[in-house]
Amino acid sequence: MDHWQPDFATDGVRVAAWPTYIQLLKTSSVQNHSETYLDGNAFAAKALAKAGIEYMFGVVGIPVTSFATCALKEGIRFIAFHNEQSAGYAAGAAAYLTGKPGVLLTVSGPGCVHGLAGLSNAMINTWPVILISGSSTQTDTGKGDFQELDQVEAVKPFSKYSGKARNIFEIPLVISKAITFAVHGRPGGTYVDLPTDVLHETISVTEGEKLLSDLQPYVPSWSKVETSVGQQLPNLEIDAAVSLLQEAERPLIVLGKGAAYARAEDPIRQLVQLTGIPFLPTPMGKGIIPDTHQRSAVAARSLALKESDVVLVVGARLNWLLHYGAHPNWSKDVKFILIDISSEEIALRKPAIGLVGDARRLVSQINKKIKDTPFSLGDKHPWVEKLQKKTEDNVKRMAASLNKDVVPFNFLTPMRIIRDAMADLGLPAPILVSEGANTMDVGRSVLQQIEPRTRLDAGTWGTMGVGLGYAIAAAVVSPERLVVAVEGDSGFGFSGLEVETIVRYKLPVIVIVFNNDGIYGGDRRSPEDIEGPLKDFPAPTSFVPCARYDIVMEAFGGKGYFATTPQELQSAVKEAFALRQPALINIRIDPYAGSESGRMQHKN
Repeated sequence: MDHWQPDFATDGVRVAAWPTYIQLLKTSSVQNHSETYLDGNAFAAKALAKAGIEYMFGVVGIPVTSFATCALKEGIRFIAFHNEQSAGYAAGAAAYLTGKPGVLLTVSGPGCVHGLAGLSNAMINTWPVILISGSSTQTDTGKGDFQELDQVEAVKPFSKYSGKARNIFEIPLVISKAITFAVHGRPGGTYVDLPTDVLHETISVTEGEKLLSDLQPYVPSWSKVETSVGQQLPNLEIDAAVSLLQEAERPLIVLGKGAAYARAEDPIRQLVQLTGIPFLPTPMGKGIIPDTHQRSAVAARSLALKESDVVLVVGARLNWLLHYGAHPNWSKDVKFILIDISSEEIALRKPAIGLVGDARRLVSQINKKIKDTPFSLGDKHPWVEKLQKKTEDNVKRMAASLNKDVVPFNFLTPMRIIRDAMADLGLPAPILVSEGANTMDVGRSVLQQIEPRTRLDAGTWGTMGVGLGYAIAAAVVSPERLVVAVEGDSGFGFSGLEVETIVRYKLPVIVIVFNNDGIYGGDRRSPEDIEGPLKDFPAPTSFVPCARYDIVMEAFGGKGYFATTPQELQSAVKEAFALRQPALINIRIDPYAGSESGRMQHKN
């Protein structure tokens, strides 16, 4: 275990000083039988609870079953999954929605390896997730112990910090470091290794309380009374950013999920109100400002990117989702102002102006400067009018297709029905989970977000299989909202058995499966591809035709619906949304309605 780095303490949690730990270690070799003792399971659970952890997701077994039980006793909601991947995705979604680290618990060896899917997904999406795994007895290392693996080393490529508690006294320190590294700077994944022998060690309640005495709950910066985080940027940097926006002929604001994570929606909405600058959200940035806002450029995305001359990017990276900020999708002469929590990201992208820090604080500073030297793009501004006209043309063209009832279903007809039913729910808006190839791509254009952090999808890594894990986490941490998971049948298949988890915890999750017999639409081979000795073998993209996923939900006690017409779908959606109980709506889609998809395709 490496040495504690105290300079990180301001962004994480505090733990008992290193000398205190050393002294306790020296004086605790003999038990006092008049004392009450805790084993490592109970002590680790107390440490997590003291540090403010509220939710844990995972799959139990040797040696961590007792740990999960102890967590429940400490008030930590442990949600038991069937698969570590889904549990890891849930931990990431919980972290994004709450701003606090999400915890994934796994067994040793293969359990830890399975957990790397969720941990790596959190790292790429910059969400604070802590993977905690049991591990082999330390004295048996190298002998071929049950599920033996050097997990600390295995996890390092996917984490910001990887530490092992070598004895019971190190548990609070390692947990504290994992939390601190997870939330410090650009959030990400960390790892805590709890060997079997450490979980079976004991510590007196008195000694344990001493080690936990300095451990304080982690509180996200945005939830504190004092909203400023760190030093104010020099006025020169803010002045330069505002001047560049003022001088722009075709300015644009791009909003990413980092802005949503930072709870920057209020100053961002004020910025758009002050300046009239059009905005464009990334998929999970949708809802920071409602999609229905008059300055939204979502329906004119290609034009907005190609012709904007100054772009303020808040909490988004110029990666593949934004075409790397490069020509031909962007103008050759475009100037970027990047707001990011990571100085490394700013250095990588080399923008015209880089503002490093908390998005909410920095946008607030920009607003203050703009109020001192106001400017605004009115409705008649040429750039605003051009984007508005393109938006109206594209919306009108899309509406012509959306308003048709196409049977057998294409993707648009059921999306329209789902969109209208979600709109009828009002506020609080439901949380939408979306994954799949065509399902997610079409849904991004049709389904609307009016509140921040109400869309969860495949994210920066384009990860398939996240759907039910995300949906379960959303329902657990946001019980006041209905959760609607709109899934392709392939995406659903990664974690379909988690419908039992939804039913077991009685979660208000409605799973809607777009069933077109496989990946992109079942067997899409051309005649010349159906040749050779295995010509009758199932196609790589095909599933069992017309699979009854709705009956799978019913098998566990949930409600199942099968819809092949607009009337059947409207009835199913209306009833399921009203009941707010576990349900699955299986929509039969024309297998030939979709196409191969993977990157963001926008023709507007």
